[in-house]
Amino acid sequence: MLSHAEYVEQAYLFGLLRERIAEQTPMQELLKQLQHELLATTRLPMAIDFMLTELKHSGLMGRAMAKLSHYFAPFQTFLVEESEKETGRFSIDVALQILHADAQIRTNYTAGLEAQASNAAQEIPGMSSSPDGSLTTARVGAPASEESLRQRGRSGFFFFQFECISRNRLGYPTGMKAMAADPVYDDAWSNWLNRLRDEVGLVDIADLIFLASEEYRRRLIAQRLESTGKGPFLFGEKEGSIALANRRKDPVYLFGAMQRHLGYPKVPRPVKPKTDRDTIPALLRRMERLESRIKLMEQEQRQEFDLSRYYKKPEP
Repeated sequence: MLSHAEYVEQAYLFGLLRERIAEQTPMQELLKQLQHELLATTRLPMAIDFMLTELKHSGLMGRAMAKLSHYFAPFQTFLVEESEKETGRFSIDVALQILHADAQIRTNYTAGLEAQASNAAQEIPGMSSSPDGSLTTARVGAPASEESLRQRGRSGFFFFQFECISRNRLGYPTGMKAMAADPVYDDAWSNWLNRLRDEVGLVDIADLIFLASEEYRRRLIAQRLESTGKGPFLFGEKEGSIALANRRKDPVYLFGAMQRHLGYPKVPRPVKPKTDRDTIPALLRRMERLESRIKLMEQEQRQEFDLSRYYKKPEP
């Protein structure tokens, strides 16, 4: 994966693009403007320079990101390519909203890994002594905690990306392929995602998560059954129990339970434009006043306007 600073700048870029694209400004002009606002110490300005060149030739941002596969994750490229399809209903505004959230998740994930690495690099005096009588130093930080952080981060990425695909109906075969190629996953996760691509839609997603959880392995051990040949066990016991409780239900309920109980990231939803119910009646009243003024002007032009009816008292 990239460094923490790269994902910070990516989140900043996608957030500004989403805000300024509502002004109907072309993507080329937006990228050219934002290129100077990014940190020159990162590689994102160079990536934007290449994207601008590709946009001039093909007019597609997704094709440029695909050629920068060493910088942009395949899932990020997949979102942009889906938004550029003419037959799809996935708009670029929603894609940028998800990309901004995705970059923020990657920012928090890399920040946690860097903090874990810095804690592990700290040295404190140990209890054992060297042959010359001086105290030796021991490294702080257990590798198991870093691995658990990585495993939980991969689970969070899986639920976030899978919910993005299912909510926006982007297509599981292409989407799962992009997920499997994401650098956040290791080989075990990538192999499981490739196998899941053929099973999703035929088997309930809650069952698939349960069979790949530590909860399933714990039940096998409790029943004295063999666990060899099963798995891989990628999710924790809590994920497995929540998946078991949401069998044969809408996957939205499963994602919501994961977010409520385990704090997994939520998928941003498109914001519906607010409709004011008083707008139409107010426009009708304004049109009536305009019609009355036009009638008065027409009467004045035809010299038929009688001003006396406005100040003469009506007869009883």
